[in-house]
Formats: sequence, C-alpha cells, structure tokens
Amino acid sequence: MDWQIVVTFLVLGGVIGSLTFLRAGADTILMGGLTILVITGVVEAKDAVAGFANEGLIAVAFLFVVSEGIRQTGGFAFTGQQLLGHPKSLTDAQSRVMLPSAVLSAFLNNTPVVAMMMPVISDWAKKMRISVSHLMLPLSYAAILGGLCTLVGTSTTLVVDGLLQEHDNHPGLSMFEVAWVGVPVMIAGLIYLLICSRWLLPERKPAITPMDDPREYTVEMVVEPGCPLIGKTIEQAGLRHLPGMYLMEIDRQDTVIAAVSSNERLAANDQLVFVGVVESVIDLQKIPGLKPATDQLFKLSGPRSERCLIEAVVSDSFRFINMSIRTAKFRSNYNAAVIAVARNGQRINKKIGDIELQRGDTLLIEAHPSFIDQQRNSREFFLVSQVEDSTPPRHERAWIARTILLAMIVMVAFFNVKMIVAAMVAAGLMTATRCCSATEAKRSIDWGVLITIAAGLGIGRAIENSGAANLIASTFIGVANNSPLIVLAILSLITLIFTNLITAKATATLIFPITVAAAASLDVNLMPFVITLIISAAACFATPIGYQTNMMVFGPGGYKYADYLRIGGPLTLIVWILTVIIVPLAWPFHP
Repeated sequence: MDWQIVVTFLVLGGVIGSLTFLRAGADTILMGGLTILVITGVVEAKDAVAGFANEGLIAVAFLFVVSEGIRQTGGFAFTGQQLLGHPKSLTDAQSRVMLPSAVLSAFLNNTPVVAMMMPVISDWAKKMRISVSHLMLPLSYAAILGGLCTLVGTSTTLVVDGLLQEHDNHPGLSMFEVAWVGVPVMIAGLIYLLICSRWLLPERKPAITPMDDPREYTVEMVVEPGCPLIGKTIEQAGLRHLPGMYLMEIDRQDTVIAAVSSNERLAANDQLVFVGVVESVIDLQKIPGLKPATDQLFKLSGPRSERCLIEAVVSDSFRFINMSIRTAKFRSNYNAAVIAVARNGQRINKKIGDIELQRGDTLLIEAHPSFIDQQRNSREFFLVSQVEDSTPPRHERAWIARTILLAMIVMVAFFNVKMIVAAMVAAGLMTATRCCSATEAKRSIDWGVLITIAAGLGIGRAIENSGAANLIASTFIGVANNSPLIVLAILSLITLIFTNLITAKATATLIFPITVAAAASLDVNLMPFVITLIISAAACFATPIGYQTNMMVFGPGGYKYADYLRIGGPLTLIVWILTVIIVPLAWPFHP
C-alpha cells in the first residue's frame, strides 16, 4: 500500500474521531487535518485551497445574505404565527409546525428558518398547553426533510452540486431534480413523525424557559392607516392569542374599549394597549401594520434599522425620579425612546408618556447600540443590556425581499441560470434595496460553515489523489459482488452513519471522491450515487451533533441524546430504504 494512502487513512481516521469525540469546531478539526496532508505532501497547496473557489461554497455564502434579507424585513415572521392558529389535537399542532418549516426550508437555509420559528413555537406551545418537547424536534426534522426537495434546500446539496460540476464538466443539478426522491422521503418522514412522535417523544420541560421572566411590560401600538389589518376582527388579525401577551384595551379617539372582544374590528389609528414579556414585545413589532404609539421613535437620529431594544433598570440616582417620561424629555436627554415600562409585575394604566418613573422600573428602550456603552457605567441605570435579535424589521421592504427570493428561484428553475449567479444577483439586490445593510450581510455569513466545507473539499481531494478512494471503492465492489444496487446501499448506509457522527457537510465532501470512484469502477451512471450521497448526507436525525438545527432545539426542547436516537433512528432507516428503492428508478445505472 502506498505511503500516501496510509497517511490519508490516518488523517481521515483522526478527523472522524476528533469530530465525534472532541468539542473543537468542525472547521478547526478539518483545517488541522488538511494542514497535515499539505505538510506531508499528500495534497499540493493549490489543491488544498481549491475548495475555497468551489461554486457550491460561494453560492452558500450568498444564500446566507439572501436569508438575512428575508429575516431583517420580517418576510415570513408573522406568516408563521398565523399558520399556527388553534390546533384541535397534538397531531394537528405538529402538522402546523412541520408543514411551514418544510416548505420554507426548501427555499431558505434551514438554520434561519428554525431560528425564526423557535421562539414563536415556544410561546405558542405554552399558550396552547402543549409540551414544547413534542414540537421542537419535529420542527428541526421537518426543516431537514424540506431541504431535501430542492437544489437550494441545504448547503450540502449545493456543495455536492459544485463538486459534480468540477467533475468532468458536468452541467450540475436543476432546481427540482432532487425532488424526485426528496419529496417522497419528506412525505414519508412527516407521516412517520405525525403518527409515532406522540409515543416516542417525551414530556419534558425546556432547560431554559424565557417565558418564566416575571417582568410584564405595558406597551402601546398604533394601527397604521392603509395597513391590511384595518377592517379585520381581533381574531382575524391574529391579535387574540398572541403567545406571552394579551390585548388589554383599545383607545379609539376619545373612547376606551376595555375587555376587548374577539369580534372587535380594527380601525386606522387605533391605539392597542398590550401587556406581555419582552420576547413578545419583539414579536409584536414584527407584525406588519403595527408601530409603537410613541412619536418619539421617529424623532430619534438615524434609521430604525440601526437601532435595537435595550432593557435598563432605573436607579436611585436617576435625575428624573417621579417625573413623567414626557416631562423628563427622555428622548432629548438620552437620544432614546421608551416604548414600554415594567414595574414589579404591576399593571400601569397610563399612556407611555404619562408614566412617572420610579426606582426599580425596568424600561424597554429603542436606541442605537451606542446607548449601552454610554450608560453601562452610568449611575442613573442598573443592568443596561441589549435584547437579543431586537432590531425592528423593515416591514416596508418585506415585499421586495420576497420578490427577490422568488425571482432567484424562478431564474434557476425555469431559465437555466446557474445557482451561483442567481444567488449572487439575489444577495446583491438584498443589499442594494436595503433589505439588509452591507454590515448585516457580512455578519450573516457563517464563516465556520464555509471553512468546514472548503477544508473538507481539500481532504476529499487528498482521498481522491492518493488512491484511497479507489481502494475503498474496490473494497465495496468486492463485498457487493459487483452489484451497483448493493454498492449504492452500502455507500448510503455509511454516509448516514458518518453524517450523524460528524457533520453533513464534512461527510459529503469526504464521501464524494469514493462515490465517483465506485461509479467509475462499476462503469455505471454517476448520478444515482451523487443523488444518494446528497440525500444520505443531509438526513441527520439520530444525534444532535450532526446538524446545527438539531443542536439548536436540544436545550429549548429539554431533550436527551437518547431521544434523538429513539425517534431519529427509525426515521433514518426510512430514508435509507426509500433512497435505495427510488434513486435507481429515477436515475438508472445504465441510462
């Protein structure tokens, strides 16, 4: 055996072992393995860094920006709340969670979709008296299953597509090509989850419950003239069952409507008085057609998109103690606007400007982040802190962001535009139309993911160049007695095991050269092996560590590692069986 093959196997074993048992990031481990291969001369430097120019990787980077534009404009945020509604059973509740997640994840990166829906679902579950542990893992699994249906559904698909285009000048995958197997797998997976999860998922409390925060803010919102909420009832507008918040009263001209009925219809300039926790105040700002009642917001310097929400506790040394917010000229003195006040769980039945500030009041303030630096060491406030993910959405640009996303999908699906070109144009338009700023666009890119992909591609090149891929492929073929179907099944099974132990992207880049070598040795069509790799690498259900969304729901759902194996193990088996059956039918070995 050539020494280069031995070194490659040693490095590959070390990388897989480190990814499985160490807590270091996948990008660090893969870059370390690639560095060893370069130093030992197994792979040349130019081949090692070639992954950074991979079209799939660059497309992934641009798609991060596209997703950020959707998120910053609240393009689908309130739609998710409306779709959840009022379920009649646990199965109904799970279907309302999984279907939107699967559909959105087919066209957006899975991570922001799950991140966007998690707080909404957590609050909704508490309101509906449903254990959040019955919803969070189905949310993650549905996002993964939905991502299997399109070219842009997962970054893993884009990476493999980029590798495919580099191999023998292949034209690459079309937008919905993987849907031939992805859609049946998704449907089967969702049905399995709806039928079996009620018995396989436990009743557990989340590790952290944001809604346990006792501070309830009183906040006023105004119905903007000309908005789609006008003429709708409170129920139709989705304002009756807001998680963690309730509508206390409506101020309409000189009339106060207390104990608001579900059938009360909204009118322009209605002032809605809500009571709720800070997370719910953030969600309230994401509803198109509602804006904070205080006019001080629009007198602050700088655009709202550059501001955030800040919590600050009034101290004894506050110079405007016992003075109203209006009299204190809070905006002029602090270049900040108070939008809500919490006072030891008491309900404050006053307009924001008329509230007299007292020691210990918690103020919810909209201001530029520089307010935190200016007031952190001030004697006037205690505990000045920024509320996470609280930048007001640019609702007026939501339609632009949705149009850009739709145009990107149409370009790839119907006009044969390359994914990298469509994603580049869409990302550029997101920043040009100010759906997200250039700073937000740069911040949205997950460099760890990109480095993981690029380093994995470099190691994959070493596996191919050293001859290790051919050796592994010939071993599989010998075991399978030259049967393409058995080789396909073995490759799929190994990929499914690896993707649950390491990461989907690392698995795809490491297994791809073996896939190519196997197809070449058998002298059969490469496509069934490539599609199998895409589906198998992305189908990470049995552990929380293989896929980012699985780890995201781990704490909020109160899960244990065994929960993933109990419900994700059979789901993995379903994916394996369906993939091995469907792929050879849709992409024959001998076309």
